[in-house]
Amino acid sequence: MTRHSRSEPADLNLPDLRARAVAAARGDAPFDLLIVGGRLVDMVTGQIRAADIGIVGALIASVHAPGSRADAIETIDAGGAFLSPGLIDTHMHIESSMVTPAAYTEAVLPHGVTTVVWDPHEFGNVHGLDGLRWAIEATRSLPLRVIPLAPSCVPSAPGLELAGADFGASAMTDMQTWPEIGGVAEVMTMRGVIDGDPRASAIVNAGLQSGKLVCGHARGLEGADLNAFMAAGVSSDHELTSGADLLSKLSAGMTIELRGSHDHLLKQFVEVINNLGFMPQTVTLCTDDVFPDELHFDGGLDDVVRRLVRDGLKAEWALRAATMNAAARLGRRDLGLIAAGRRADIVLFEDLHAFKAKQVIASGKIVAEAGKIIGTVDHLDTTPLKNSVKLAPLSEDDFRVPAVGSRVRLATIDQPRFTQWGEIEADVVDGFIVPPAGTTMIAVAHRHGKADGRPRVGFLTGWGEWRGAFCTTVSHDSHNLTVFGGNIKDMTVAANAVIAAGGGMAVASNGQVDMLLPLPLSGLVATAPLEETAQAFRSIRKAMEKIVDWRPPYLVFKACFGATLACNIGPHQTDRGIADVVTGRVLETPVIGEI
Repeated sequence: MTRHSRSEPADLNLPDLRARAVAAARGDAPFDLLIVGGRLVDMVTGQIRAADIGIVGALIASVHAPGSRADAIETIDAGGAFLSPGLIDTHMHIESSMVTPAAYTEAVLPHGVTTVVWDPHEFGNVHGLDGLRWAIEATRSLPLRVIPLAPSCVPSAPGLELAGADFGASAMTDMQTWPEIGGVAEVMTMRGVIDGDPRASAIVNAGLQSGKLVCGHARGLEGADLNAFMAAGVSSDHELTSGADLLSKLSAGMTIELRGSHDHLLKQFVEVINNLGFMPQTVTLCTDDVFPDELHFDGGLDDVVRRLVRDGLKAEWALRAATMNAAARLGRRDLGLIAAGRRADIVLFEDLHAFKAKQVIASGKIVAEAGKIIGTVDHLDTTPLKNSVKLAPLSEDDFRVPAVGSRVRLATIDQPRFTQWGEIEADVVDGFIVPPAGTTMIAVAHRHGKADGRPRVGFLTGWGEWRGAFCTTVSHDSHNLTVFGGNIKDMTVAANAVIAAGGGMAVASNGQVDMLLPLPLSGLVATAPLEETAQAFRSIRKAMEKIVDWRPPYLVFKACFGATLACNIGPHQTDRGIADVVTGRVLETPVIGEI
């Protein structure tokens, strides 16, 4: 099995390897591997042409005319397949697929993804630096090239929430010295950076001093705020909200990590790029978050390429963004191009519509064929990730909101995605709030053992009418236990099912559990194989459709996992209360006054 050396890209510059490649290129020595009968997708010119490729070790030694060479230890007949560099995912979270790095490798490598840039901030938020060390160790011997970044936002909104750890500037400086770390992961503390907050500034500066990447999360930023964010040293964004937002950030000079996790926006993005008439060199592609059923049934970054082409983008442009542009962003001149002297990461695609990979080559070795990985992948012991949910069972009283008087005003969180403050009146019976009609309850309980674990309860509007409850420990980004529901009985049932499972997701209605997906590793990852996890997650989706009516594009199942992302503008429920990153205030209770 191919092992990606930690000495990359310097491993290609070993004198003996270069000497062998030069000799093979001249014709004085055979190739180790020769690919014939393929059509090369040229990332520089955009042309598609017939070409054969000679490989020596991990190095491409020659790209030459078809049939002009036959001397090789091993020959692959591409049979007219399209030859592309290996796909590079510039921003993603393995934990979002609820699988281990080894299982993720088994899922994406056969589809042509040879490199991923991983922000393991989910493990960091739960386990701290030990989680990061485990993540790096888990990738060390994988045939998939994994470039880990140092999480910049643990927690994502300091002072507004509590995670399982707290990474300040000293932790960031330490992590940047680790040779495996490729830079600073998405800086989500936007207001802190823009306002010159000492903590946020010190974290960014630690990355800048290392000379490595400093990646961003710039949702909703424009004008002076966007300029300030970029002037601080943050250079990329994947949080695009519209075609106009894409064009604005391209014009500003940001590197774009165009993500596939918001399918409803892809047509707008394609229209912007097509209107430009070329693929900007600062556009890369990423998956960000891919749920297990999507990963299993649809794929990883290959699916993003496929959907962009479906929506009208030239296949050559989509591939360029996923290869050459991405390699340039990473400063990896060995990747992203099929040319002599580059690394032999090559995918043989059957066509440029479905992008089905016939074979995948990584560092000169055939690692996957016909959709299956070749050989075995090492799975690291997951014991350090267990027992992360430090909560006792909850009672119905834990979900009641106390109040005095007979009628009160409540602060509400309006809208599922771009949240706003709202107010509503509510009755008080026996000292507790009667949830007002048209609201959905949300409760967040600290589950990392660092503080009081009693749930903080709030009220959502615009979330429809819930006929049950949903509980999850996948709750970006502090991953505290979060419960949504229309009544406290079902909320209690769902919460206790997840607590008993050591983490995961549960749907409850009529006082019983309808579906449970255990995620006992960090409260984020399953121990079951991907196929089984994918099916279970689909069952969770179906169970959710019975208790709430979704209204795309914003009131969707995925919204449940980002409802607590307190670094985003607007009010968000956290384990401390209703938090607002702009004002810095936290309401421990939604009760704001007696009527």
